[in-house]
Amino acid sequence: MAQQLPAVTQPPPAISFSDWREVSRPEGAVEYLVSFPSVYRSGFAENDVVPLRVFLPEPRPASMPVVLILHYWGATDLRVERALASELNRRGIGAAILTLPFHLQRTPKGARSGELAIRPDPELMTGTMLQSVYDTRRALDFLGSRSEFQSSPIGLAGTSLGALVAAMVYAIDSRVTHASFLLGGVDFARILWSSSVVVGQREALRRRGFTEERLRAALAPIEPLNYLPQRQGGSTFVVGGLYDTVIPRRSTEELIEALDEPRVLWLDTGHYGGIFVQRRLMREVAGFFAREFTGGTFVAPKRLYAPTIRVGVRVGTPGGIDLGIGLDLFKFNRRGDAFASVFITPRGPQIFAGQRLSQGLAFGVTGSSRGLGIGFLWSTVL
Repeated sequence: MAQQLPAVTQPPPAISFSDWREVSRPEGAVEYLVSFPSVYRSGFAENDVVPLRVFLPEPRPASMPVVLILHYWGATDLRVERALASELNRRGIGAAILTLPFHLQRTPKGARSGELAIRPDPELMTGTMLQSVYDTRRALDFLGSRSEFQSSPIGLAGTSLGALVAAMVYAIDSRVTHASFLLGGVDFARILWSSSVVVGQREALRRRGFTEERLRAALAPIEPLNYLPQRQGGSTFVVGGLYDTVIPRRSTEELIEALDEPRVLWLDTGHYGGIFVQRRLMREVAGFFAREFTGGTFVAPKRLYAPTIRVGVRVGTPGGIDLGIGLDLFKFNRRGDAFASVFITPRGPQIFAGQRLSQGLAFGVTGSSRGLGIGFLWSTVL
């Protein structure tokens, strides 16, 4: 049974950190590893030791700003985070990657990475978020103890689950002067009640009698929306997916509304399509920190082209049911509620042009070698 802890706004108790040790020398950098005990005892020994990887550029400045990076849910490696660390190092900025609870080395035996991070129990989810926040703030303590980073600004960057944790830490810890949220959002209850990747957890919550409103009340102590209005100063960069069904678009929009004049970039993708422009994305995020750390103002690109790729099922005339994978050719408005796509199906190529009715469902006209028709398209965007 996890212990009771003070409110999430309380800083973690101070500790003496062990020194880091060099573990590798990637191109243009040196990687160090340090670990420290988690404030929160989850009951799993593996999970309660926190590894932190720190990357310093070579040649090394006497002092430099640093960005703490938080990974996505279910991560089985840190390739995306290492790519961002490399881009930051190229700009003379230090980088550190924190392993979140129940992931990678912190995964208990017999479980998958991230499997225990989101469980259908509000008390357990609150505990995991508390642990994530405390671990992140203790990592900030460690970075602040190093001469390489003292008196320099600190940034925070998170992707997906990491962005949810980053939003909470940014809301309550003024040491973080700049933050980037990639494919993240707020309103945990909305996310859990709408996300396409937690169907099993949602059904288990329903069986226990939870509604979205009851869940929202239970998760209130760790909801960033309850703390962001008090945040003073700082600059932020938000990257969202127009067709995201993992972090619903409305949750990303609420994060944008809760921040003070954030820079914003919308991708024409779902939650996973950013992989097609990963390198450019990492450059933009690193560019945000480089510009803001030096007192400049980062201007987000108006658009970063990424293909809108759909996997879908069409039901209608002619032909009945078709499965296919498609690419959007045209959007009739910026939100992409009306679109035209070309699909590759077992029965040949098809064109679909229609209007979104609800999340994942659209109605429109189709064209193929069999002629014109009408029908419904259920699709998910990568």
